[in-house]
Amino acid sequence: MTDFLQMGGYAPYVWSAYGITLVVLLLNIWSARRARIQSLARAAETAGEERPRRRPTVRQVQ
Repeated sequence: MTDFLQMGGYAPYVWSAYGITLVVLLLNIWSARRARIQSLARAAETAGEERPRRRPTVRQVQ
């Protein structure tokens, strides 16, 4: 088991790569969930609001 964990002397590189990959994946999951929560909150805030309609502009043809 220790031979596997030492990986022939390359353990610091291999395990740091695994660690960095894990951190990046966790940050991606956290960021996606945070963005989802924020967008749902924004949608809930604007759901009851009515936006004023823009009046069409009429140009006179001469």
